Amino acid sequence: MKKLEEYVRSIPDFPEQGIIFRDVTSVLQDADGLHLAIDTMQNMIKDLDIDVIAGPESRGFIFGTPIAYNLGKPFVLIRKKGKLPCETVSIDYELEYGTATIEMHKDSIKPGQKVLIVDDLIATGGTTEAMIKLVESLGGEVVGVVVLMELAGLNGRARIADYRLDSAIVYPGK
Repeated sequence: MKKLEEYVRSIPDFPEQGIIFRDVTSVLQDADGLHLAIDTMQNMIKDLDIDVIAGPESRGFIFGTPIAYNLGKPFVLIRKKGKLPCETVSIDYELEYGTATIEMHKDSIKPGQKVLIVDDLIATGGTTEAMIKLVESLGGEVVGVVVLMELAGLNGRARIADYRLDSAIVYPGK
């Protein structure tokens, strides 16, 4: 069986010169790769006591939902502004060029619930930090973050240093 890293397609000089783009679609398009990704991420957090799993659109949905299903836990959607139909809480956060807003249903996390955040990637950590703050604004306790890939050269881990971060694959660069 191949290693998880072997399922990730690396595309040099995208989106700009000197960047190696790590393409998650090549993992998703291979049944063995997808299976290995889910199993690896789930195995990394097997020691955590979790009440709820949350993940951002769109790739957090892809990886978080099967983990929630396998563990018999609910899955909470974190979405871009204006995509959820009920009352929401939101947070604005900085991007490399501008700002973004993410939201959750106001009733999606109960005070004291232990929450695992699942996503495909951590880079600078800005989105992850915003998700943590959003969960905590509802009284949830973020017990961990698990991602498929970490771009260690962008120091996202340092931005969320007070939280447990598990990465299935760690790339040293950007």
